[in-house]
Amino acid sequence: MSSRTRTELTAAKPRAARLKAARLGPRDVLHVGSAGLRSRPVRIVLSALGIAIGIATMIAVVGISASSKAQLMRQLDALGTNMLVATPGESMFAGQEVKLPKDAPGMVGRIDGVEHVGATGDVARSVRRSEKIPEEETGGIAVKAATEELLEVLRGEVARGTWLNGANGRYPAVVLGHVAAERLGVTEPGRQVWLGDRYFTVVGILAPLPLAPEIERSALVGWSAAEELLGFDGHPTSVYERSTDASVRDVRAVLAATVDPRGPQNVRVTDPSSALRAKAATEGAFSTLLLGLGGIALLVGGVGVANTMIISVLERRHEIGLRRSLGATRGQIRVQFVTESLMLSGLGGVAGVALGAAATGAYAASGGLPWVVPPWAVGGGFAATLAIGTVAGLYPAVRAARLSPTLALHAA
Repeated sequence: MSSRTRTELTAAKPRAARLKAARLGPRDVLHVGSAGLRSRPVRIVLSALGIAIGIATMIAVVGISASSKAQLMRQLDALGTNMLVATPGESMFAGQEVKLPKDAPGMVGRIDGVEHVGATGDVARSVRRSEKIPEEETGGIAVKAATEELLEVLRGEVARGTWLNGANGRYPAVVLGHVAAERLGVTEPGRQVWLGDRYFTVVGILAPLPLAPEIERSALVGWSAAEELLGFDGHPTSVYERSTDASVRDVRAVLAATVDPRGPQNVRVTDPSSALRAKAATEGAFSTLLLGLGGIALLVGGVGVANTMIISVLERRHEIGLRRSLGATRGQIRVQFVTESLMLSGLGGVAGVALGAAATGAYAASGGLPWVVPPWAVGGGFAATLAIGTVAGLYPAVRAARLSPTLALHAA
């Protein structure tokens, strides 16, 4: 062997020792990772369906809850939280009826910070479509005397017709809450209803009043007409006041004593908006159960992905053995199958987010609610799918990487 040949062989040894496995770029990883998805589309769709159902359930539950809460907050913004209602409480003496003083609305109007005051009084009469209907069939409709300022205090609206005023409030005229109008079968003003012992003309029908559901189920007549025509005693049953936002707490502290200075303990003060606030605060409490069910569906989908990947490894042993024989490292095999699992889960996650958002939109449209899908729900749901995809693909990937190239080719 010549010295020149010996020198060439000596130089070739370090060069051979420096040979390294080819690195896979991101594009190559996506290509080899998607190969299994492209070759088995039906199985992939069925596997991704489990993930999609779980994510769709979670997104829909959170979205519907958020949409309902947004609607409640919108109502609170429109109706305000600065209204208080004073009503008779329970007497200290059993069997004794508590009545608010006749001048209670005027006294409340003198409190600092109070802007508007209205009142209603219960009238012991029934309202029916005609005198031929039995008196006991009231339909759950109450008859109330109402002051002219009541609608302004409630921030209500007249859907059709007009409200009680100084002119019609002294005559047989009645305004129906929207529930009362439905039960009486009255759709337009001008109709007459039998109230007490005579016919009253319907002059208006109110729009819904979320802060005063008792008004929605009532027939309202003017204060003067109630006293002159229906035997109303003039004692208010409910005093509604609207104050400035800054003075609500101060007004509440003195409202009972102002309504009835002699017996403030007999006056109950309530905040109608507290029910809406409580409902908004607890909105989604029931959704926790549904979120749990969605999480279980998501885990089941993850098990399906893992099962699909294990079967894929068993079916593709020839491919794995061939790639290992051509120089693919165990790490590259692991990356291939983890990528495939991530892509499978990501496909189900995208479909689930779309389905959940569509279900939320359909529910919101049917109920007239704003369509709200929190970004954190979308991001969290998709991140959960990727996490499950990673976990589901780890074992199959490790198992594939441990296959001996010779045994894999021989088994295939």
